[in-house]
Amino acid sequence: MRIALINSEQDVAGVTIRHHLDTLLAAGGRWPLAERHDLLFHEVAGRLIHQDGIDREVDADLILFISRHASVHQTPALTVHVTGNYEAADLGGEPGRLAPAAPAWMHAILGNLAARAPEGYRVSYEVTHHGPTELSTPSLFVEIGSTATEWGDPAAGRAVAESILAAEPQETINLIGFGGTHYAVRQTEIALSSRGAFGHIVPTRQVGAVDPALLRVMQEASGAVAGYIDRKSLARDEVARVERMLGDAGLLLLSESEIQEASGLAWATYLRVRSLAEEVAPGSRVRIHDLKGEGNPAVVRIVPDLIEETIKSDKSRFLNDLDRLPVAHLSSGSAEVLSTFIGFEHESSRLARDITTLCAKLILICEDAVIDGDHLVLRKVRFDPEKARRHGVPEGPLFAMLAGGKAVEFEGRRISPDAVQTTSVKRIHIPGLERHI
Repeated sequence: MRIALINSEQDVAGVTIRHHLDTLLAAGGRWPLAERHDLLFHEVAGRLIHQDGIDREVDADLILFISRHASVHQTPALTVHVTGNYEAADLGGEPGRLAPAAPAWMHAILGNLAARAPEGYRVSYEVTHHGPTELSTPSLFVEIGSTATEWGDPAAGRAVAESILAAEPQETINLIGFGGTHYAVRQTEIALSSRGAFGHIVPTRQVGAVDPALLRVMQEASGAVAGYIDRKSLARDEVARVERMLGDAGLLLLSESEIQEASGLAWATYLRVRSLAEEVAPGSRVRIHDLKGEGNPAVVRIVPDLIEETIKSDKSRFLNDLDRLPVAHLSSGSAEVLSTFIGFEHESSRLARDITTLCAKLILICEDAVIDGDHLVLRKVRFDPEKARRHGVPEGPLFAMLAGGKAVEFEGRRISPDAVQTTSVKRIHIPGLERHI
């Protein structure tokens, strides 16, 4: 791959970064970018934001613009972003035009910047906001901000140079983002903690400029397979409008937790998991636990009553314990955990045993339960309001005390909790139960 690193001779930050790139390469260290790709260095006289068509001069497969970032907020910063204009072209390029992005490369460099940033420097994406736009070659800006003090800072220059040279893009989940501030806080946090890699990001103040046609350009220029909405940063009607556009474009809408969970799976496998979930439980939500890698998803069915009683006993502990299993659980409406799970086909029998064992042990710990052959027998004692009424107890605080296991005094009589309780027995048939425990 041919990678062009372009700076402007009038840009102090770009010159600083270029100096450290040259120094590091001359020192002979082992850098993935130099070992695996052909590097081309190119310096221009004018500002980088006005370099429309420069890919016709520089024969490369990827362009890295090394540059300064200026802001009225004088916070030291190291940033990455792709170029384009959603509306007017106040800072180069053409109005309503977006350049091709390189999400995996931005993701890799962003992670490296976070690991190498000098103390006091913020690391983030920036939203799409300036030129050049007229490029056919994927590109990104890597910048030092936000004042002249930082532009010439040797520590920042070296950190950026090292972050570029150490870049090793991995398989990413390419996304387009909607909402947030200029520094794309939520999108940055997602990228730094998952395989979610953003291309074009539109800030809250410009989401209204995105129509279906421009959204399609965002998708194509970013190679996006899904979209993400920073919901807290947008009005409800704006969120709904973006959701409709994503749906019409055939793009998945992923939440932050879904991006995190999908990051452990090959993307094709993740899509098959979602498809299978929709097939077996239409409209259900999928939560992936420790299911990782790639494989053929298969349904794992557990005795419904066993799941129901486990959730009643200790839902939180059950979900935490599922995090250690290679499985996804489904939820639908008020049913937080359905009895249908998804795992990989070659592990489905073992998963069924493991989930069954987990449920049975939790119930035995939390409830008055015993094992009787292939049955889990639960004995439940509950407060019976009708019995309390027959004892003359009025509804209200006395009911609450009896339900809480406390005796009450009423009209000179002492009424104990067991006098107003009902005992029920539930038997759950689990084939081979004794082998599970």
